[in-house]
Amino acid sequence: MSENTRRVGTVSRGIRCPIIRQGDDLAAIVADSVLEAAESEGFALRDRDVIAMTESIVARAQGNYASVDDIAADITAKFGGDTVGVIFPILSRNRFAICLRGIAKGAKKVVLMLSYPSDEVGNELVSLDKIDAAGVNPYSDVLSLEKYRELFGENRHEFTGVDYVQYYGDLIREMGAEVEIVFANQAKTILNYTKNVLACDIHTRARTKRILKAAGANVYALDDVLSTPVSGGYNEKYGLLGSNKSTEDTIKLFPRECKDLVLDVQARILKATGKHVEVMVYGDGAFKDPQGKIWELADPVVSPAFTDGLVGTPNELKLKYLADNDYKELSGEALREAISASIRQKQDDLVGNMASQGTTPRQLTDLIGSLCDLTSGSGDKGTPVVLVQGYFDNYTND
Repeated sequence: MSENTRRVGTVSRGIRCPIIRQGDDLAAIVADSVLEAAESEGFALRDRDVIAMTESIVARAQGNYASVDDIAADITAKFGGDTVGVIFPILSRNRFAICLRGIAKGAKKVVLMLSYPSDEVGNELVSLDKIDAAGVNPYSDVLSLEKYRELFGENRHEFTGVDYVQYYGDLIREMGAEVEIVFANQAKTILNYTKNVLACDIHTRARTKRILKAAGANVYALDDVLSTPVSGGYNEKYGLLGSNKSTEDTIKLFPRECKDLVLDVQARILKATGKHVEVMVYGDGAFKDPQGKIWELADPVVSPAFTDGLVGTPNELKLKYLADNDYKELSGEALREAISASIRQKQDDLVGNMASQGTTPRQLTDLIGSLCDLTSGSGDKGTPVVLVQGYFDNYTND
């Protein structure tokens, strides 16, 4: 490589920002924070840099909050205050517990049907090894709470230490509703208990609703609850999906329409620097933890809004494939030049090309959102904005 060749590829920086409150001019805060960080740290913005902001600060600026009472009122309106089958919820104090409080408050009885051995995103109620040892078939067997306890006893979450079966049952009773807990993986099982069903799965909700509607159920999903305002926040597209606990009695909903926001940030950076950056809002990343077996994506999507330059998937060649196959006889500068030439001449669409096998065929927003989620963290880093530079560079860019 020459002395002028860039030695650094993709860089992801967490950008510190003020604490965001309802009504804040978020576009101005985000743009100013990135520009101040660039000046403070001595780096320059470039075309196709990506500025990403967490969905949390977007929803907070929008003031998109709802209460347990709001949820209860909507549940009562949809199901008449009678028995409700709550099926396939994820096991989460942050993501579902406050929603469940509202659901229980709006019903006389809750039949809580939990998928097993784990929820949709991988939180275990019981290990597969225990399932095998008990001779249970999770695809067909329906377990009562008593049978579950007899076979598997108490099972606390590996990371939180919570027995979610006990926790959810107690929470429902605290809200004044009766509760019956069953364990099953076939949606139609709930119809043995009630025709009123709230499908709480995230990524499989359309299929669940289709199956239950065909079977004659009165069925709604979480994206149908608070899809219109009751007295507080709402989300016309996602309802309760993507919500997070705010207080013991309120949730912060997923951001409402925010395409104008990302375009505003993009325009502010262009005006200030002359650089055309891409901008996105991100929530959960889309990756799986190998230890806890938890799939991170509890939001309905990784990115609810992004600028047009982030549409699509990567179009990359696998360098090690080229080095080991097409140019296996070359080394040093000759190898570098040959690979660089291949990159410069690559097609716009490499689908089916052997030299692209092993690259990641995922949406750009899912890949970059995952990088940003890992960079910003979910705790006290204080960096709800992330600047990603060099993501669209390749081996030929100096």
